[in-house]
Amino acid sequence: MNYQRVLEGTLAGIAADGTVPGLLLHSCCAPCSSYCLEYLSEYFSVTVFYYNPNIYPEQEYRMRVREQQEFIRRFPAKHPIAFLEGTYEPDRFYRAAEGLEQEPEGGERCFRCYELRLREAARLAAARGADYFTTTLSISPLKNADKLNEIGGRLAEEYGVSYLYSDFKKKDGYRRSVELSREYGMYRQYYCGCVFSKRQRDEQIAAQGERSAAGMR
Repeated sequence: MNYQRVLEGTLAGIAADGTVPGLLLHSCCAPCSSYCLEYLSEYFSVTVFYYNPNIYPEQEYRMRVREQQEFIRRFPAKHPIAFLEGTYEPDRFYRAAEGLEQEPEGGERCFRCYELRLREAARLAAARGADYFTTTLSISPLKNADKLNEIGGRLAEEYGVSYLYSDFKKKDGYRRSVELSREYGMYRQYYCGCVFSKRQRDEQIAAQGERSAAGMR
């Protein structure tokens, strides 16, 4: 399915109605949210929901929260953008990832992490009476948009709140997020967020360094 086309159809309908629906936007980090907010705040009153119990270590989590709040404060949105921080509960992530610690990035462990965060977003969207919920995660070239939208659609039915189907990396969304990150001087992390992704990325960096050193001998 072309989720960007589905999104454009939804946005066209909203524009034609002349309404400003409420959107609960799960955000993984400020850089990924940048383009999503630039795009979606033209149509929605957005609440950015920062719920990421996967982030390791806690110092990194706190840094990303501050960066998210600062971007929202500085960004000149057409419609209001509010910020809501979820509970930092890494034990929930580790329980979800149990037995999948050795999985490579992009596999079943990540899918469980998607669902953990999207489920909390759906629950909160329903509780707050939001018209839609969605996530910034699909902006990353490393994230599986099909899986994200599959989970989002299923949770929409379960919680009775509409999911905003999307693939934010399309139409140069990821490139634009990088541009906005530079424009606002954002901190951009070098790994996805969890201890497993950090370990994998650190190993890749070390291996690259070894290869470079070997090539100079």
